[in-house]
Amino acid sequence: MPERKIITRKSRSYRPASIEFPFTREMLPHNGNDGRAPGYLQEYRFKAWDAFQRLPLPKTTDEPWRRTDISDLDTGSFRLPEAGSYKDLPGVPGELLQPLVSDQHGGQIVMMPGGVRVELSRELTDKGVIFSDLAEAEKKHPDILAQVIGQTVKADEGKFAALASAMADTGVLIYVPRGVQVEQPLHSILWGPGSGLAYFSHIMVWLEEGASLTYVHESASPTETEGQTLHAGIVELNIGSGANLRFVELQYWGEHVWNFCHERARVGRDGNFDWVFVAEGTHLTKNFSDLDLGGDGATGRMSGFYFTDGKQHLDHDTQQNHFSPNTTSDLLFKGALKGQSRSVWQGMIYVARGAQKTDGYQANRNLILSKKARADSIPGLEILADDVRCTHGATVGKIDPEELFYLQSRGIPYPEAEKLIVEGFFEPIMQRIPFEGVKTRLRESITKKMG
Repeated sequence: MPERKIITRKSRSYRPASIEFPFTREMLPHNGNDGRAPGYLQEYRFKAWDAFQRLPLPKTTDEPWRRTDISDLDTGSFRLPEAGSYKDLPGVPGELLQPLVSDQHGGQIVMMPGGVRVELSRELTDKGVIFSDLAEAEKKHPDILAQVIGQTVKADEGKFAALASAMADTGVLIYVPRGVQVEQPLHSILWGPGSGLAYFSHIMVWLEEGASLTYVHESASPTETEGQTLHAGIVELNIGSGANLRFVELQYWGEHVWNFCHERARVGRDGNFDWVFVAEGTHLTKNFSDLDLGGDGATGRMSGFYFTDGKQHLDHDTQQNHFSPNTTSDLLFKGALKGQSRSVWQGMIYVARGAQKTDGYQANRNLILSKKARADSIPGLEILADDVRCTHGATVGKIDPEELFYLQSRGIPYPEAEKLIVEGFFEPIMQRIPFEGVKTRLRESITKKMG
């Protein structure tokens, strides 16, 4: 068995909480056929609730949160959406429902406040593929759900992990049986309009040996001018031996949303995982995104795109964990910043004892487009094996005036010249994304942010 102890995150110490949310144990979801959750799920949520009550809100004295201050989070202001409340709130924009990575979806789940809509092709159903919202999974697929929920992300990893684990009644369960190739992508949307609401989501994917899938998950909402909205989410991804998962994660929350996520992917022997992050929205985001390469020959790639403006604050904490020999990881995050916004990226490549022939790479590049914008970039290595190749790098810089002068001297106006340079800065990320629909969405984001 590979060694699974990660020393770098022992610094996450917790103290008693002084401020609490207005949620109670009686609010935990009950979605079973008889109005009660299955026994194992009820126990899972009760344990998560106990962890939530035990763990405090993070503070800047906690190392992973040192650069992200959430003291302005109005914890007492949130309420859960009522059943059917989506009918009185803005609906999902049509463009979000369109396919991004193919001509059509193999299936689509739309999660709205107090409601959900599920579609799945008959062909995939006949192959044994499960693509279900969380409430339906409790009723129809309890055996599969029992094998994945809470197995990759533990509820006691933090205050918000515990809160999401206990309270999530919205989510997705995907199961692809051994050897099944899902040709058409699956697509889910978490739509969270309104202010003063709390959204909790739990995404779970399980690919058995030799299976393959492309999955796109979007989180989005319009921006509200007053109040705050909360989202706390869990993402658990399990890629079996020889399986192949491409996961595109798009975050377009409104700029009044406080977003907290704990995400982890585990890749088995000779498995392959391609993870694309896009972050444009929220007032504040704190994401923990871990890649665990647990089987000999496992490969994982993480590509991140973010663009902030105004007073946005995005904090991505990534970890590439090499637990077995002959594993490969490749991370590239690129971001542009305007206004008084701030980005934080903290990355770590961890190589366990015995994980020889590891090849790990990480890089974070930031482009500052205004005087008051700020980017913090902290790469790291922790290597306990002696036959590895691990490299990292980070840059924070401004647009080269000579590049602007060159373009303007060719008759290109300043705003267009600046936009061309920003597009060129992001081109290495574009080249890592094999989906034209996603590239088009990113180019639209650049145009929007450049104003």
